Amino acid sequence: MTIAFETPKAIVADGAVFSYLEAGSGPAVVLLHGVGSGARSWKAQLADLSGTCRVVAWDAPGYGSSTPLEPERPDASDYAGRLRSLVDALQVDRFHLVGHSLGAIKAARFACEHPDRVMSLTLAGPSTGHARLSPEERDRLRNGRIDDLAKLGPRGMAQLRGPRLVSPLATEQHRHAVIETMARVRPDGYRQAVALLSGADTGADIARLAGRVPLQFVYGEHDVVMPPESTLALARQWPDAMVHRIDGAGHAMYLEQPQAFNDLLLRFMGATLAPRDAMVGLAAAN
Repeated sequence: MTIAFETPKAIVADGAVFSYLEAGSGPAVVLLHGVGSGARSWKAQLADLSGTCRVVAWDAPGYGSSTPLEPERPDASDYAGRLRSLVDALQVDRFHLVGHSLGAIKAARFACEHPDRVMSLTLAGPSTGHARLSPEERDRLRNGRIDDLAKLGPRGMAQLRGPRLVSPLATEQHRHAVIETMARVRPDGYRQAVALLSGADTGADIARLAGRVPLQFVYGEHDVVMPPESTLALARQWPDAMVHRIDGAGHAMYLEQPQAFNDLLLRFMGATLAPRDAMVGLAAAN
């Protein structure tokens, strides 16, 4: 049986189609997925957080049935502009914003450009972007992803890259979930997302934010895609930001350890909810 919030919705705004998942009512939470993912990866958050919040998970431009961006190599502002079109169309004025991996690049830029609309910002396993790397290294990383897609197709790429998103402790169900979600990526949207990654500099946007919105960082203990030190280095730019490690989790910590991740979000957002069991496997790091 398909649960209601697992059925994608679609809306047209500013000439673009957006596909997204939505559940609940109350304070709004907007979830932005990573480069090899999609709205469906946030099912545990849609199920749990919707008890107290209105939860919206988008398919980024070029993902799901969302219209791709026009530039062949878009930047973070292009995605932030599309996000603004979506939340305006959904009549979401102010909201808590959550970005995972590549989604953190988009979330940070939106917060820079529209800080008055962001009630809180959570960057989970945030990608730092490749702008500070040498041109040769940027080309190598970008071409490696594009070549994998061209040679293997979405499913073959997912089988190669997907298992790296979870920890060695992950269940077969977790590995299957990340592979199946990545296997659904559209080549046009994926190529644009890889171009964004190549030119992005998350640290620069965090510096621009300079305490204008409440910020927390979350990372997985066993993350090999964006190792913990990468997140901690970003966090050091903002000493007042909260930093949390989720034990027993890899890069896709919100999927692998959803209870710990959701509890962190709810605490940070200050949502009112019934008392929960004490969190297991969560440690704070500064």
